[in-house]
Amino acid sequence: MPQTFWFLLLPGFSMMGLMSAIEPLRVANRFTPTPYRWRLLSPDGEAVQSSNGMSLNVDGALAVPGGSDNLFVVAGFDPLAHCDARLIAWLRRADHSAALLGGIDTGSFVLAEARLFEQQRLTLHWEAIEAFKERYPRLAVTQELFEIDGRRITSAGGTATLDLMLSLIGRDHGEELALQVSEQFVLGRIRTRQDHQRMQIASRYDLHNKKLVQVIGEMERNSEHPLGSQALAELVNITPRQLERLFRKHLNETPSTFYLNLRLDKARQLLRQTDLSVLEVGLACGFESSSYFSRCYRARFASCPSQDRHEHPPA
Repeated sequence: MPQTFWFLLLPGFSMMGLMSAIEPLRVANRFTPTPYRWRLLSPDGEAVQSSNGMSLNVDGALAVPGGSDNLFVVAGFDPLAHCDARLIAWLRRADHSAALLGGIDTGSFVLAEARLFEQQRLTLHWEAIEAFKERYPRLAVTQELFEIDGRRITSAGGTATLDLMLSLIGRDHGEELALQVSEQFVLGRIRTRQDHQRMQIASRYDLHNKKLVQVIGEMERNSEHPLGSQALAELVNITPRQLERLFRKHLNETPSTFYLNLRLDKARQLLRQTDLSVLEVGLACGFESSSYFSRCYRARFASCPSQDRHEHPPA
């Protein structure tokens, strides 16, 4: 039976995420006798503007999909800005009738708000993961490119959605078809879900020292309860002085300054993507004193946390 994919577009949705979902289906239809079909929806049936400013016409407003249909929520910035009681009620009805329910980019926020995740693994764009964890601490969020867990399918958006669709095509029609589609997009390889969303630390900072890479990884994993220099050094069997020399040599910074900036960058994301108070954001990023948090924040970003929140309010 032909499969139909329904894409609910929310204002500010990721055009890249949507096109990376539809284009593999279009190409697959050239090689398979059971073609895929797709429909675009919006909450009110009107055209929807994406995050790049382009608008797309849709096929209609909210309608309940059939039993063999798949429904994806496609979002981008401010995913909850247009998530109201009517939309949540519709998603819950759709969950009972659709074969699969998923989210692209930050679409996972909308599904989580509708309480449509239980124990399933899910993913979303890496920039929104910390905000998601703060809002839904009990959900099993990962940093994979995509997740297929039962009837829940999520992708990190961007080109990760292309890899997701190739995986689904391979599951439906075999790996040979998935490879044919991949070659049409001049892809070097089909990435698995375990591939990293972001560049590895070594590539991101152009580092080749394994001890330094390991320490930075621990810093990123421990922002709420920062580790001291002694603890970080012991993790890689060196002294704090040797650790400082490594940071100065390869990054031209002290370990403490580098660690502080990582935590402040996370704080800025939380301020702009969640409704946590400034105090709660500070605590989530390892600042026990709100005054110290404000001073550090101002020094790095030339504005205080409350001002940044005012100028860039969360959804």
